[in-house]
Amino acid sequence: MSLQERTEERPRDEARTGPKPAVRLRGIRKAYGEVVAVDGVDLEIAEGEFFTLLGPSGSGKTTTLRLIAGFERPDEGTVELAGRDVSAVPPYARDVNTVFQDYALFPHMTVAENVAYGLRVKGVPRRDRDGRVEDVLRRMRLPDVGKRKPGQLSGGQRQRVALARALVNRPEVLLLDEPLGALDLKLRQEMQLFLKSLQQDLGITFVYVTHDQDEALTMSDRLAVFNQGRIEQLGAPAEVYERPESAFVAGFVGTSNELDRDGRRYAIRPEKIHMSDAGAAPASGMQAEPGRIREVVYAGMVTRFLVELERGGELQVVRQNLETSSAEALDAKGRAVLLEWRPEHQLEIDGNQGATETEGER
Repeated sequence: MSLQERTEERPRDEARTGPKPAVRLRGIRKAYGEVVAVDGVDLEIAEGEFFTLLGPSGSGKTTTLRLIAGFERPDEGTVELAGRDVSAVPPYARDVNTVFQDYALFPHMTVAENVAYGLRVKGVPRRDRDGRVEDVLRRMRLPDVGKRKPGQLSGGQRQRVALARALVNRPEVLLLDEPLGALDLKLRQEMQLFLKSLQQDLGITFVYVTHDQDEALTMSDRLAVFNQGRIEQLGAPAEVYERPESAFVAGFVGTSNELDRDGRRYAIRPEKIHMSDAGAAPASGMQAEPGRIREVVYAGMVTRFLVELERGGELQVVRQNLETSSAEALDAKGRAVLLEWRPEHQLEIDGNQGATETEGER
């Protein structure tokens, strides 16, 4: 049975009741001495979902992944895979595989031998091993590299070999621990699209760890934003980006302005702000503030403007360079402008409390 055929097998009763959780964490806590890495996390990841654990270094995301894999055991709580409590089950007995950032390939083995290693350890017959290795390398778009050594491959090819080695065992859940971190920007962007397409093709549950917000927003069906061992917000990428529930999420996921007015704090995304010349009449129903451009950063596709407001504070504004040259953009420094934004794009935030609608949005 091929990898694709295995992922397509779904019980009929499951189709009627909806997908069951591939991963369920209940009250997970993990501490190292006095340092609490994961603090009371509850989480359900649906079967066939591309789910991302997003957060800065030390936020608990990687420890959570290691708890799912079995490399760490929880101090409190339970880890379930497909409804089975595996909290005390060793990693090799769990139906998961992990892909790491450093690939962890055996340099003295060929690509085919690396991919087949796990099958050989499990005692899969040679003929079956060869067929499964060929199948998975074809899916990784590496049909002709089986006889090469890892050192003869590019970084992107080595990453796909690591993926092939993890997938050849046909796990129910694939865990990916910042697998693209060692790649350059262009290759990382290509691999993001490849991974998303692969996951959709196979239907396997992917649990992905990253600190890269753009990566999480691009690839995920849902994501959990971690901070200090807890989940700050859980939801679809657009929901988390458009409706951050705390100051931390607003500042960490993408770029967000924070503006203090009348004792209240607001978050406003730079791309939601319209900038026009000073003296322009504000549009009806818009929030508006005059200011002066203090800094200009030309970044190719976009230009970023830092505007000092007359009432105090600063806002970053992003404009696409549709018909603007770098010289025109940079000449804007020092210019008086009017900034406007719709009331529903101004979210009130207060520390770690939830974002709320402004008066104009209710």
